[in-house]
Amino acid sequence: MNTIIPVIPVIVLIIVILALLANCIRVVQQSKAYVIERLGSFHTVWSVGLHFKIPFIDRILKVVSLKEQVADFPPQPVITKDNVTMQIDTVLYFQITDPKLYAYGVENPMNAIENLTATTLRNIIGELELDQSLTSRDIINARMRSILDEATDPWGIKVNRVELKNILPPKDIQNAMEKQMRAERERREAILQAEGQKQSQILVAEGDKASRILRADGDKQARIMQAEAEATAILRVNEAVATSLKLLNEANPADSVIKIKALEAFQAAANGKATKIIIPSEIQGLAGLAEGIVETVKRPETGSKTPPQSKP
Repeated sequence: MNTIIPVIPVIVLIIVILALLANCIRVVQQSKAYVIERLGSFHTVWSVGLHFKIPFIDRILKVVSLKEQVADFPPQPVITKDNVTMQIDTVLYFQITDPKLYAYGVENPMNAIENLTATTLRNIIGELELDQSLTSRDIINARMRSILDEATDPWGIKVNRVELKNILPPKDIQNAMEKQMRAERERREAILQAEGQKQSQILVAEGDKASRILRADGDKQARIMQAEAEATAILRVNEAVATSLKLLNEANPADSVIKIKALEAFQAAANGKATKIIIPSEIQGLAGLAEGIVETVKRPETGSKTPPQSKP
């Protein structure tokens, strides 16, 4: 029994030593950094990997995340150049680049960044009027990012981006802005309606113009076709006359036949609209001869005979 009692304290001591050793072994994860102090002063920064700290001598001061972080600050009252009070809340995107400066640079870094952001925002908005503040978000964001990045550099913090989340002017100004926006929408709607009516009238006029052009072109084509038909008819008549003259010339007609043809031509002319026709003397004599011949030919056809008359 006496030999077993000294073993228990040894086992307990071994367990304590193992627990201390296990507590002193640390594995640093990706995107993490450990700030280590030795005997109360800064010693080193552990990066990714397996590390061992000396018990009762080294201690982990701060575990720092190296990822990009987002800080959403509550609305801050700011006054514009034309004395309009607005509520603006900001969103800050930052990243810790130096764990040592972040651990020792400033007490409560997030509170310091929030106060610095509010001060910077008031300074920038105080130089702008209301309209400029509402329409110059990109300019305000860029200026704040530049100022905050430079101010937080001694704290081991890099400001990547600053965004104005909401800009809330006073209620009466909001109502006035809503009325102005409503009037602007109505104006644009009226312009669109007028533009639509204008385009509709233009399309109707263009359609009427095209219809008239088509009708005029159709009338033109009809007149051209009618004129071509008349020209063709005249050409065929002339060709027929030329053919008859050619046949007549080939038949070598006598002078009396030519005069008869001339008489027929004058007869056709007399049937027209002419009110006065001059007939040559040669044709006048021939006309009387032709009339006598016709009368002679007609008598046998009727079957009547004239009885001979006795001379006195």
